[in-house]
Amino acid sequence: MDIIQAIIIGIVQGLTEFLPVSSSAHLVFAHNILGVESSLAFDVFLHLGTLIAVIWFFRWDILKMLKSWWLSIGDILQGRFRQGLRDDPYKRLAWYVILATIPVGIVGVLFEDSIDALFAGALYVPAFFLFVTGTILYLSQRMNSGNINLRNISAKESLWMGLGQACAILPGLSRSGTTIAAGLTAGLEKEFAAKFSFILSIPAIFGAFLFQLKDIGSAMDANFLPIFLGFIASIIAGYFAIKWMLDLIQNRSLDIFAYYCWLMGIIVFMGSIAHIF
Repeated sequence: MDIIQAIIIGIVQGLTEFLPVSSSAHLVFAHNILGVESSLAFDVFLHLGTLIAVIWFFRWDILKMLKSWWLSIGDILQGRFRQGLRDDPYKRLAWYVILATIPVGIVGVLFEDSIDALFAGALYVPAFFLFVTGTILYLSQRMNSGNINLRNISAKESLWMGLGQACAILPGLSRSGTTIAAGLTAGLEKEFAAKFSFILSIPAIFGAFLFQLKDIGSAMDANFLPIFLGFIASIIAGYFAIKWMLDLIQNRSLDIFAYYCWLMGIIVFMGSIAHIF
């Protein structure tokens, strides 16, 4: 992989991690189009770049969550944990992110080999799930926006979005698209559904990075500069993708991404059948 190819893949990762079009599918497509052998270590390292992007974008919320979570540990010792959750929305948000992360952790551990096989399979697999992503997005946009936000979100809505994230471990199912759609069906406000989705990505991406840390280290020793520049590209692209997505979901429809997913799904499916890709 040369520098240009690494930067292109980094940009693809940064944009598609937060836009509802499936980063996993687009990474597979990008590797095939560029003629670059897929490296799980490099892909996860690019995910680290998007992790930095989302942490920096929501840094003040995350700092409040960490402080509130630490205070809630004291609440447990003092026997006022439930009261603390009622009084402080950031205590609730911190614990609900942990709760919503459990499903993807369980799925990742139990079905690791099956998921790896899907990623290594034919392109029609992510093409099919990309089409599913478009359908989920399209249907979710036809639902009335709810009024659940930081102040009144419950464990039920959080767990529902966590289940959506667990499903998105499949190649072609967009993590942001699935979790945002799950939030909208659960009655969350549009902007808060996107915000919760992005914050929810932090432990999932970080966990994947830690799991593949050994492979990432060996890859960097072999090819440091392209990986580093791809990593920087994913940070920059990821930051602007978050900013654009929050503005878009608040003021416009996400239908354009549904149409895009359908079109890309059809093109890649037909291309894989004809052995173009």
